[in-house]
Amino acid sequence: MQKIAPCLWFDGKAEEAARFYTSVFGDSRIATTLHYTEACPGPEGGVLAVTFEIEGQQFMALNGGSQFPFTPAISLFVHCGSQEEIDSYWSKLIDGGAPSQCGWLQDRFGVSWQIVPDALMRMLQDSDRTKANRVMAAMMKMVKLDIAQLEQAYRGD
Repeated sequence: MQKIAPCLWFDGKAEEAARFYTSVFGDSRIATTLHYTEACPGPEGGVLAVTFEIEGQQFMALNGGSQFPFTPAISLFVHCGSQEEIDSYWSKLIDGGAPSQCGWLQDRFGVSWQIVPDALMRMLQDSDRTKANRVMAAMMKMVKLDIAQLEQAYRGD
């Protein structure tokens, strides 16, 4: 068990969200489902929380109520090795959600995601600041990130 796991607060949709996320990513599973008991404030037998794993990372989805909605101040960062991976995760997670910019989107539950190619970090960390600045400028104009366009900016084409 990992020492620290994100807990995502939902308004009655924890189980639905956990099932959705485990359908999007490979090597994923629902680990446990906890139900309200007579001692809980929720409806007895209803889903209180779901623990699930995505690619070895453990999460908890909690049905906490409507008091605390998600904001983009916290997002889940997905490392992608190819454009195909970016396209796949983007199309699945955006379903019922909304795009933002620079590879960010908000899914149908309000959770923010960053779908980012690993190549982007390499290009942004280049010691040639002119190249890195061109990549940053190109990225700032994008919604879903496009590796070919980022590489084009990197080369100065």
